[in-house]
Amino acid sequence: MKDEEIYDLAEFFKVFADATRIKIIAALLEKELCVCELAEIVGTTQSAISHQLRILKQSHLVKFRREKTCLYYTLSDAHIRDIFLKGREHIEEI
Repeated sequence: MKDEEIYDLAEFFKVFADATRIKIIAALLEKELCVCELAEIVGTTQSAISHQLRILKQSHLVKFRREKTCLYYTLSDAHIRDIFLKGREHIEEI
């Protein structure tokens, strides 16, 4: 494996190392949500959710669509769902 690939993989997994981001991903497993819905589900402010969503977007873990003035977020693709579910499965087996 090349050094650049190792660095990129390490950066990818760092994004999963935050409880708020994990809560956001878990919520988005179920359905598409806007910032205000995510804030209510996660139990934090819209500002804090927006900050974490920015990190998740930059890492290509979530994507969004605009409907008038509201942004709706979903997981980027099935790979993110699979990675999350495999991690959860591993934790449940410990």
